[in-house]
Amino acid sequence: MNLLDIVRLVEGTPLNPEVNMDITIRGGCGADLMSDVLASSQPKAVLLTGLTNPQVVRTAQMAEFRAIIFVRGKQPQPETIELATQEKIPLISSPLGMFELCGRLRNAGLPSLESNVSST
Repeated sequence: MNLLDIVRLVEGTPLNPEVNMDITIRGGCGADLMSDVLASSQPKAVLLTGLTNPQVVRTAQMAEFRAIIFVRGKQPQPETIELATQEKIPLISSPLGMFELCGRLRNAGLPSLESNVSST
């Protein structure tokens, strides 16, 4: 799915529009614990999160995410936007909650790219 289509679907606002938004997204992952993101995600996904600090961008880099969507209208710190722009990671803010966003993306055909993390 194209990121521009996702932005429209989630009623999103690009926060660093100078970064290429015309990219393909393979799937999605929703989480606020960055350790869960690193342990259970697959590359080329979009990350849905309520966290707005620069660590989110660093985690997205390590996990090879293509974009980050901030839920509930959250706005990241200026340092987060600067880092994401530098690393060419699109940032989007959506007024919708995580549950609604996950549902919309799934219903539009975007698969989950989260793996089960076993405690055994």
